[in-house]
Amino acid sequence: MGRQGTPLGIDVGGSGIKGAPVDLAQGALADKRVKIPTPRPATPDAVAEVIDQLVDIFAEQTGDSPIGVTLPAIVLRGRVRSAANIDPSWVDTDAEELIKRHTGRAVTVLNDADAAGLAELHYGAAQGEHGLIILTTLGTGIGSALIYDGVLVPNSELGHLEIDGYDAEKRAASSAKDREDLSWDEYVDRLQRYYSRLELLFSPDLIVVGGGISKDADQFLPRLKLHAPIVPAQLRNQAGIIGAARRAVDLATAKG
Repeated sequence: MGRQGTPLGIDVGGSGIKGAPVDLAQGALADKRVKIPTPRPATPDAVAEVIDQLVDIFAEQTGDSPIGVTLPAIVLRGRVRSAANIDPSWVDTDAEELIKRHTGRAVTVLNDADAAGLAELHYGAAQGEHGLIILTTLGTGIGSALIYDGVLVPNSELGHLEIDGYDAEKRAASSAKDREDLSWDEYVDRLQRYYSRLELLFSPDLIVVGGGISKDADQFLPRLKLHAPIVPAQLRNQAGIIGAARRAVDLATAKG
């Protein structure tokens, strides 16, 4: 019989793979986060080896507890269906089976924005909210999480809505602001187009905005004219780790 400990969350990004044990009662990291550079190329086996290193680093605290892992990809029942900022060889990889083989631990793999959405739902800006919540992450692209009455609708990919003939994230991600050197006024116009379209299509009860640019939320969120409240995410760069660990434990509990 294995030893249960603190669940482990691991967030796989384009530049770094970050992990930490998570205190699910508090919705906070239970130890200092460790970041290891994402291997080049970021093939499935190379990334799984880094994940195994993180598992070893926190083995004393986590025991045989489940691992939650985020990927910048569409993940359908543990199998990867797209590849953003990781190697194209991930497509059609059974990520859960691969990581389980490397680590010997029970693994849940999910999209990175979905993990962030779950973290904000349980511990952050969406805690206690009901109805339809949309989280968007403004970064290199636009990630999204769609949650209805506490239930995640996975892999929503709302950054790929077509607006004015463009993929929305090409115009409204924070990378577009940097790339095109947009003023806040110009960027707010882009965001208004995007979030107005989201609202028209989904009529959300709450919109949560994450990504690094959310630290400057006061520069743009109060200027958006929407029916739904739109608020900054609270958990910042810890959200993926926390949400992944929460999801892994919830699914393990459901399986009995």
